[in-house]
Amino acid sequence: MKKSRYSFSFVVGLLAMVGLFGCNQETPAEKAKAAAASGSAATQAAGQAAVDSIKTPMDQARQTESVLERSAEQRAAEAKKLTE
Repeated sequence: MKKSRYSFSFVVGLLAMVGLFGCNQETPAEKAKAAAASGSAATQAAGQAAVDSIKTPMDQARQTESVLERSAEQRAAEAKKLTE
């Protein structure tokens, strides 16, 4: 009987500790506000450079995709013309 009381007390205490630590966690919005408030110009410049380094290849890939689509449409039109 004493063992089950100790186990129950341990579980309740453990849940209380987890609850207390969980309440102290910041929400993502609070973290973003804190990061924006403490962010320096160098950090923002580095972040923008990272975005630009990803953006440029993606723009080039989109342009290539549109060229390939136009080429496929032209090929399809030529093939249709030949079969008529």
